[in-house]
Amino acid sequence: MRNIVLIGFMGTGKTTIATALANRLKMRYVSTDDLIEKKEKRTINEIFTKSGEDYFRDVESEIVRSLSDKEGLVIDTGGGIVIREENIANLRTNGVVICLTADEEAVMERTKKYKHRPLLNVEDPKQRIRNLLAKRAPLYAKADHTIDTSKFTARQVIEKIIEMYEAATKKQEGTGK
Repeated sequence: MRNIVLIGFMGTGKTTIATALANRLKMRYVSTDDLIEKKEKRTINEIFTKSGEDYFRDVESEIVRSLSDKEGLVIDTGGGIVIREENIANLRTNGVVICLTADEEAVMERTKKYKHRPLLNVEDPKQRIRNLLAKRAPLYAKADHTIDTSKFTARQVIEKIIEMYEAATKKQEGTGK
């Protein structure tokens, strides 16, 4: 059974959707950020602060490689996972990659209460969101499918993902890949 991989910017609903989707489909939920924290025995914030973003991205890529040969997972990825092309290639090996998006206002509203977001711990988080969204948009566009979560309920997003996943699985079975 192929994996379902959710990519997208922070605040687009990846964790909420992934956990509900895994329950609905009786698949195992996995968070790359949780796996990183478990491996490192420290929070993402601590990793960024003490070891830097490059180190974090190295560990993130290692975690992705370890997941690429697994099956039956709903994988909730960190927002910056797309920065390294190898990550998407590895996740696509045995998964359908779906990007969750949301407009800038929705992202700001959904992330404003969280202090554990190292990339938003800046003087002007709204401008940072705008800059990061613009920079990452072409990378997120490489997903197999995209859903704007600011336009749908969680239940509607889950239904759309299931449709996309089933269609991708049928297509794969039809090609013998």
